[in-house]
Formats: sequence, structure tokens, C-alpha cells
Amino acid sequence: MSFAATVLTLYPEMFPGPLGVSLAGRALREGRWSLDTVQIRDFATDKHKSVDDTPAGGGAGMVLRADVLASALDSVEPGRPVLAMTPRAPRLTQARVRTLAQGPGAVILCGRFEGFDERLFEGRAIEPVSIGDYILSGGEMGALVLLDACVRLLPGVMGAASSGVEESFESGLLEYPQYTRPNEWEGRTIPQVLRSGDHARIAAWRKAKAESDTRLWRPDLWERHVDARVQSPSGAHDKDEGHKQ
Repeated sequence: MSFAATVLTLYPEMFPGPLGVSLAGRALREGRWSLDTVQIRDFATDKHKSVDDTPAGGGAGMVLRADVLASALDSVEPGRPVLAMTPRAPRLTQARVRTLAQGPGAVILCGRFEGFDERLFEGRAIEPVSIGDYILSGGEMGALVLLDACVRLLPGVMGAASSGVEESFESGLLEYPQYTRPNEWEGRTIPQVLRSGDHARIAAWRKAKAESDTRLWRPDLWERHVDARVQSPSGAHDKDEGHKQ
């Protein structure tokens, strides 16, 4: 069974967008995954097709109505996780992406305006998801990001099987630096160790660079990585051995 994505949005014309080209687009044409859109406005009940209203308690902007959104969600065949793109949510992680990619697909609800009526999350099983600590005009861009992250992990989408595991976040670290030909560019050369042919030295260099770059650029990731190693049986053993030396 292929990965099936359904996106609930006020702007279905935004899809597949960039998901229709490159690896995701080829996989879509090959049937490795499918994509459907649902126009939320089709489920509005008044003559103006209203999907939003003013915030209870006052304030700027408009809020998406729970009744309209619930009707749209209820029209979708169940059996897949339902995700809502919103900044009021935990950040998406590579671990969550990998779990989703191994499942039957996802139903993604795209927010707009000031967000969702909170009662929607009380009345339906919905997982709120954020792609970062910033605000977009709507959830569609987040949905594209989430789907691209999932689709590239599907079997047969990436050319090399190792491409999906030797990357940033897969091991809890940023990826090591990459180089390619020419060997010299503007007086700068590829590190000698990468041209040595010594696979053990190359692996050690890459591991050290991944650790140093993570410490420098993402201290939050580094802290979690160190904590995970300390808490694991092997990590605890390594720590003890370090005290013995």
C-alpha cells in the first residue's frame, strides 16, 4: 500500500506545487504515493461560504470555525493520522517524519488567519505540528515541507539506500561537511583525509566534524545528543570508561 496524503486547505491550487517535480514528483507519477486535496470552503453552510469568524473575547484577525473544519475532516476516509499545521505545536522531528513515512499516509489540515477554534482539537483526534519557530501566511507551506520530508523516505524514492540515514538529524547530529570535484577551487583543497582512501580515518573524521559542527551551530541538538548517550547503556559504559583513564 502506497503512502496516501490528503490535504485540507482553502487553496488546493497550491498542490502538488513543488511536490510535482524532482524526486517527489517522479514518485507521485510512479504511484509510490498519492495526493488529494479537499477544499475546506465546500463544507461551509451559509450562503457566503464562511469558514471563519471573529475571535471570542475580541482581538484582531479571524479564527477558523470548528464546525466547518470538522465537517471537512469527517468527509475524509479514516485510518490515517490527522495532523494540523500550526505554530502552537511541538516542532516536527526527523524521528516523527520517519514514523509517518512508514505508515499509511497522513491527513493534513492547513491553518489560516489566527488559527483554529481550539474545540476542534477537543472534538477530533488531531496532532498539532509546527515546522519551526516562525509564522507563515498559512499551513500549506508547512504541509509541503512535511510531505516532502516523508516522501523522500519511501522505498525506491531515493537512489542510494544510505542517502536517508547519513544525514542531519538522523543520528541526532548535523551532517558532516561534504566536498566534491574539483580537488582545488580558489586555492582551497578538499581535506586530505577524504582523498586518502582510508575508510576508517574518513569515518572518524566525519564523526568528529558532525559533533563539532553540532556543538557550534546547534547546541540544543548537542545537549540532547549527549544526554541520550549518557542515558543509554552503551553511553553510560563509555562515560565510566572515560573516568577510568
